[in-house]
Amino acid sequence: MARWTGEWLPGAREASGGDGHDQRWRGERLGLPESGPGSIAAGGRRLLGLLIDLALASLLTSLFIQPRFDQPDVMESYNLWSVVVWAVITMVPVSFFGFTPGMGVVGIRVARLDGAPMVGLWRAVVRGALTFVIVPAAVRNVDGRSLLDRATGTAVLRLR
Repeated sequence: MARWTGEWLPGAREASGGDGHDQRWRGERLGLPESGPGSIAAGGRRLLGLLIDLALASLLTSLFIQPRFDQPDVMESYNLWSVVVWAVITMVPVSFFGFTPGMGVVGIRVARLDGAPMVGLWRAVVRGALTFVIVPAAVRNVDGRSLLDRATGTAVLRLR
C-alpha cells in the first residue's frame, strides 16, 4: 500500500525499486539497518532532541540576560539572544561532532551519506536554517529523511 506522500515526495517511487517490491524498513535502500545503532532515527527522538536544545539555549541565555515577562523590550532582546545561542549550540557541534547536546541526550546523530567523518560547517548551517523554518524538518520521505536531510546529503541515525 502506497503512503499518502508517495505521489509528491522524491524518493518514494524509487524506494520500491520500480519492480513493485516495497521497502521493508526506513533506510533499507540506503543500506542502513532496520533497528539499533546506525538505523534511521524516529521523529520523536528528533523532536525531543530539538526541545532539549531549545531549553538549553534558553537556560544559557538566562545566565546573561534576566527574562522579565513584564518588559517587552527585555524579552525581545532575550528571545533574539536565545535564537543566537540555539544556532551556536546547534551548528558548531553538528559540523564537528555530528550531534547537538539534545541529540546526544536522546542518542541520535547526523551523518553524511557519502561516509565522510564530519558533517561540515556549510551542511550544519543549512540544516540549522531549515530547522528554524520548521516545515522542511517536518516533511519526511519513505526513508524517514526530512527535506533538510535530503538538501544536505545527510541522515539522522540512532547511536544506541
